[in-house]
Order: sequence, then C-alpha cells, then structure tokens
Amino acid sequence: MKKVALYLIPLGLFLGLIIFLYQGLFSNPREHKSSLLEKPMPEFVLPDLMDVQQTYTQDVFLGKVTLLNVWGVWCITCAVELPYLTELQVEGKHIVGLYYDQDIDPDFGIKTVERVQQEVTAKLNQLGNPYAFNIFDVKRDLSLDLGVTGAPETYLIDQQGKIRLHHIGDINPRVWNKKFAPIYDTLVAQ
Repeated sequence: MKKVALYLIPLGLFLGLIIFLYQGLFSNPREHKSSLLEKPMPEFVLPDLMDVQQTYTQDVFLGKVTLLNVWGVWCITCAVELPYLTELQVEGKHIVGLYYDQDIDPDFGIKTVERVQQEVTAKLNQLGNPYAFNIFDVKRDLSLDLGVTGAPETYLIDQQGKIRLHHIGDINPRVWNKKFAPIYDTLVAQ
C-alpha cells in the first residue's frame, strides 16, 4: 500500500500541473476582470499635465460618458492607437488621458515636468490629440488604485462616474466595434 501511495502522490501533482498549464493555453491575457467594474472611480486629486495649477477629482467624470485612456509617450502601443482615438474624438467621443511618465520616478531617472510637457506636446502634434485634457498621475497613485498593469489601458466610465468596462491593450476599430461600441451606445442613449 505504501508503494502505491508513493506513485500516486507524484502522479496527482503532475496531473494537477498539466491541468493548470492546459487552462493557461486558452486564456486571454488581455481579459481580466477588474474588481472596479460597476463601482465609482476611485477618489483622487491630481493636476492637469499641461497646467499643474489646475487639479481634477473623480467628479470630472460626472455628466458624460468618458473613455479614460492610460498612456505615456514611452509606450509604443499608445502611439499606434493615438490616431484611432483621435478619430473617435472627432466623432464626438469624450476622451480623457491618464498620463504617467516613468522618468519622473527617481528609480528610472529624473525628468522635469516641463520636459514631459514638451514630449507630450510633440507626440500629440505628430499623431493626433484625442484628449479633452490629460490628468497627470505623477506618482501613479490613481493607476495603482485602478489596477493598471501597463499602458495602454482604457476604462469606459458612465455619466454617474462608474467604471463600466476595462480594456487592456490598444483601441482599434475591431476592439471598438466589438467591445466598446455596444456599451458606449447604450450608455449615451440613457
């Protein structure tokens, strides 16, 4: 009986590992359920990127359906999505940027706010500016509260300031039409 148990324990562990890895083969890394869905935006007080004297709170999302796009000039995929986001903005979609820069963090180097503003202005002039304004997430506090894992990420926020959708990755026509448009259109119609 002891010999059988010695063989069954490793076999059981091996089968468990196989099942775990097999499930991972068919999971989508861009799909993760945000714990903030259907909850209000986290509280924050953060400055405007271009005018640090201007501050915003979560109340800025009240009254209109908004796309909150997490981005940075250092993000290659963000640059790819900027032209399409600009098209959405021209169509009347309200888009707010949540900007954070790794170089502000002393662990990555030192960069002044003025330098960040210059880089952002240059990038938006080059690729299009879809943003009504950019919230400057200086220490990434809001990004952490939102559970941001990288950039780009986009949140769809309803008129009451509730997060209705969270997407990891770029927004392109396929993603917009399949994932965002149905929910966006329903929210706007309310």
